[in-house]
Amino acid sequence: MARRVKDFIEISDYTSLDTLINVLTAVRDNLPEDAEPELRLRGDDVFGRRLTISYLRELTSEEAECDARYTGGVVEPDSGIEELRQKLEKIPFDRGQSEDKRRIRRVA
Repeated sequence: MARRVKDFIEISDYTSLDTLINVLTAVRDNLPEDAEPELRLRGDDVFGRRLTISYLRELTSEEAECDARYTGGVVEPDSGIEELRQKLEKIPFDRGQSEDKRRIRRVA
C-alpha cells in the first residue's frame, strides 16, 4: 500500500472574489480523484485569516526515498539489554531514608 500525506494550500484574505473563484476552480481541477479535499478558514484578527485547503496525495519519489530510510531501518531489540535489566532488578536497593523523611513538608 502506498503511503499518502496531507498537503496544504493557503489563500490569503487579501484576494478579490473573482481571483478566489479562479484559484479554487484551478485547485479543484488539478486534485486527484481520491484527494479528499477540505476547505477551512483559519487564523484570527491579529495575524490575519486564511482559507486553507487540505488534501491527501501520494508521496513524491524524493519523499518516499527519505521515508524509506527511516521506516525501513528498524533496529532489532538487543537481548543483552533485557538480560542486564533482569540482573539489575535482583540487586537490593535501599534509599537510606525512613518513611518520615520522604514526606513532603509545606513551607509557607
